Amino acid sequence: MDRTVGGFGDGAHPHEPHGNGLASRLNWLRAGVLGANDGIVSTAGLVVGVAAATTTTANILTAGVAGLTAGAISMAVGEYISVSTQRDSERALLSKERRELTEEPDYELNELAQIYEGKGLSEETARLVAEELTAHDAFTAHAEAELGLDPAELTSPWQAAISSAVSFTLGAILPILAILLPPVSWRIPVTFAAVLIALALTGSISSRLGGSNPRRAVLRVVIGGALAMAVTYGIGQLAGVSGL
Repeated sequence: MDRTVGGFGDGAHPHEPHGNGLASRLNWLRAGVLGANDGIVSTAGLVVGVAAATTTTANILTAGVAGLTAGAISMAVGEYISVSTQRDSERALLSKERRELTEEPDYELNELAQIYEGKGLSEETARLVAEELTAHDAFTAHAEAELGLDPAELTSPWQAAISSAVSFTLGAILPILAILLPPVSWRIPVTFAAVLIALALTGSISSRLGGSNPRRAVLRVVIGGALAMAVTYGIGQLAGVSGL
């Protein structure tokens, strides 16, 4: 009789996610939600400020598209630089670990055994685990146990940059459409409402992905977005009145 869970040879339930893959996907999803949130807030603040100063659709559209483009590029470049720096550091650590495994294999084996012993295994079991993992794939075993890295799943700077740009763009499109589609007298109220609803949604999603309190997260992001639009609306009003 097959005693593995659900009859699967690895003992894992077919519908139960395991490993670092799920955590990595959740991190990417959370980053995408936050990028969209940035696009919503920054672009909404910009178009609301311009709409408070002028009713000319061309000016509002130009400001919105310019803000979207600049923001998406800035997000992409910033994410590319950040992830590239992180990846270079990770590669340096992995190269050092590979060199140490070549030069001092016995020391590294003892170090790996001590790591598992420190996690609660007995000395004998920890040694056995270390020996079996080392025999299977010493480099990956040490990278994961000592550095918390999977050599096969280092983050791609280009993927991070593109994801940030796309998520920011998707978020920025909402306030642009909200400010342009309604009649002139309804532009700002509709934009405020649409943006706050969208921010409540992104705040709820990000909090659930992070396991935090949804109500608190939603309140923070909605108040922040409302404050940003209120400030830029006030600046736009002053600029419009003064004729700047």
